[in-house]
Amino acid sequence: MELKVTEVSRCLDKKMMIMGYEIPDLLFIFLTMSILNFLFGTTNLKMLFVWLPSAAIALTIKLTKRGKPDNYLIHWLRFQIKPGILSAFDDPTNQTPAPTLLQRKST
Repeated sequence: MELKVTEVSRCLDKKMMIMGYEIPDLLFIFLTMSILNFLFGTTNLKMLFVWLPSAAIALTIKLTKRGKPDNYLIHWLRFQIKPGILSAFDDPTNQTPAPTLLQRKST
């Protein structure tokens, strides 16, 4: 009786990339391209208004993400959206002031 053997990829933790771009980056580039194509697709300057900005965004992403960790743009965007002050505790729901000591009058 033989064991069934199935080949498995050696790099299960490797990030999924297409043409050197991560999936969220490609979604952003193609979303931008599709919106620009919807707006300027019927004009004679389609190359200038659709393809040139999309290529510029792709090149900018490629150059700025060089040497950065995985999902860098997603983490950077979350950091920019969050409030300026981060706290480990929830804001207090009870707004009563803290107790103070009363001083005795000395006679």
